[in-house]
Amino acid sequence: MMTPNHMMVMQQVKQQLNKEDLSVVQGLNAICETLNKKLEAYDWVGFYFSDFKDKMLHLKAYSGTPTEHTSIPFGKGICGQVALSNENFLVPDVTAQDNYIACSVDVQSELVVPLFLEGENIGQIDIDSKTLNPFTKEDEVFLTELCSLVSSTYGKSLKQL
Repeated sequence: MMTPNHMMVMQQVKQQLNKEDLSVVQGLNAICETLNKKLEAYDWVGFYFSDFKDKMLHLKAYSGTPTEHTSIPFGKGICGQVALSNENFLVPDVTAQDNYIACSVDVQSELVVPLFLEGENIGQIDIDSKTLNPFTKEDEVFLTELCSLVSSTYGKSLKQL
């Protein structure tokens, strides 16, 4: 179940994705900006996509403070672990995680949800928050549905990122 605020943001994202003049990367950046601006605890929002040959994740779109972590090896950090586990990873307190890559000293919590295309984990959405333990099950449901929407909208073109 999504909150009313999540439903409102999802509607805005759907409207953005219906704009035919946006490239895939422009659409992903628009999603990141919308989530960053409209959802209080979403202080940094990014989409990473998998390079299966090199076993790396590459940042393709984001909104928030720039990060030096534009490429992450599978298995390293929260994002890298999701690339291998194919499961959501909610971290209420990043200081309690051994395998964590600090993108900013201000980040206190992280939520990563995989993005699937035809049953394959091809990427993920990564949310960082400066607030301790702000994410709920509703955030996971929202982001899972959002990733499904991205996958169904852009399809195989996501694999070319």
